[in-house]
Amino acid sequence: MKILSHLVLLVLLFSACKSSGRSDGRVLAEVNGIVLTTKDAKENIPDSEFLTDSISAYNTYKDSWIQKQLILQETQRLKLLDSPDVYKKVERAKQEMLLISFQEAVLNTLENEIQVSDEEARTYYQKNKDKFLLDERYIRFRHLIASSLADAQNAKRDLMRGYTWERVASEYSLQSDMVIKNASRFWAESSALKEFDTLNRYLRLIGISEISIIENIDNEYHFVQLLEEKAIGEHPDLEWLLVQIKEWLILEKKRIAYNTYVKNLYLAAEANNEIRTYNVLPNNTNKETTSDTLNSNK
Repeated sequence: MKILSHLVLLVLLFSACKSSGRSDGRVLAEVNGIVLTTKDAKENIPDSEFLTDSISAYNTYKDSWIQKQLILQETQRLKLLDSPDVYKKVERAKQEMLLISFQEAVLNTLENEIQVSDEEARTYYQKNKDKFLLDERYIRFRHLIASSLADAQNAKRDLMRGYTWERVASEYSLQSDMVIKNASRFWAESSALKEFDTLNRYLRLIGISEISIIENIDNEYHFVQLLEEKAIGEHPDLEWLLVQIKEWLILEKKRIAYNTYVKNLYLAAEANNEIRTYNVLPNNTNKETTSDTLNSNK
């Protein structure tokens, strides 16, 4: 059955390929008149694969495409669509694709109409604040990366003297813009500097304002300083969640709008007497009755 399902999907793909015709781009392959171009291939290759090695990505996709075309053409020779069972599956798959496309079309028309303001998101957060509780410790910290031990020691000394982080990072740290920016936000303790196990361990152990010892990691010198923490069960700052809340509210509004659209379709069809439903249970409940009746219900 799995093989049959795959063949059904391949038949659909084959039909789409035949109807699309020749598109722009250099021809990569041809199987019995069906053409694959660079444009067609690039549209179906993930960006990550294409950017890593475009030639390899083209060749891999080309080999896969040829194999699919051979299978699709074999389904024609076997006349799989003549099978009532396969035909039903194809029709069912087409209906599912149309339903999905319909939903996307309706939601696309709402794209510019549905908006959520910052104020609306803040109001929602305040009304539902108890739903937003931290499930792990969050921390804000400084991370200095120096090219020499002397620079790291001088940076640590200046911080202890009360110099600003911006001044110390600009003078002594590699990637100074990044470390200055990162020090302004909170991080989940589990993901804070997770690429540096030793530094992550220091952040779990040191206290507020405490500076760790200097570590040599791949010939660069690192230390961290803990600034703030939020414990498990505390409320996160709204600014952490504002974008996510707005996105969720937009999705919720779209869901409601789509359901309303579908409901209106039903009500309109019902008003125009386009819908008829029938009972499936027998009217006569006498046990001797052997035949069911179908009654029309408006």
